[in-house]
Amino acid sequence: MTDEAAVWLVNGTPARMVWDGVRYRVTDTPTPLTEDAWCPALTHAAARIIGWRFQGTTAGGQSMMFDIVEGDQGWRVLRVYD
Repeated sequence: MTDEAAVWLVNGTPARMVWDGVRYRVTDTPTPLTEDAWCPALTHAAARIIGWRFQGTTAGGQSMMFDIVEGDQGWRVLRVYD
C-alpha cells in the first residue's frame, strides 16, 4: 500500500482521488485540515489549509474517510478510516 495519491480538485476542493490503484469519488463535503499560522499583518492567528478530510466511495459502493495533505512531492494519504 502506498501513501501517494492523485487528487482532482473542483473549485479548490477534492472531487476524486486515485489511491493504491483504486478510484474514489468524493461523496460528502470535504472538510479542510488546518494548521494555525501566525500572520504578522493581523493581530491574531489565521488558519491555513494544509489538507482535506472527506468520504471517498468506489464504483462498487465501498466508502472510507480519508485525510490527505499536499506536499512538495504531491498529495499523500495520512489516514484512512474504514
